Amino acid sequence: MAAKFELYKDTAGKFQFRLKAGNGEIIAQGHAYESRGAALDGIESVMKYAPVAGTDDQT
Repeated sequence: MAAKFELYKDTAGKFQFRLKAGNGEIIAQGHAYESRGAALDGIESVMKYAPVAGTDDQT
């Protein structure tokens, strides 16, 4: 199974998303958004910028 984004409402009624790997493990999570549209914009942003994002190793 391929990775997928899940869009859901949290217990406070805010919209959130998480990215799950093919094995069901959560590998990324967004923050709480006031609207569904804003959460979808967040997903789109991750999809757009993740492939070209660098790594900032602060260890």
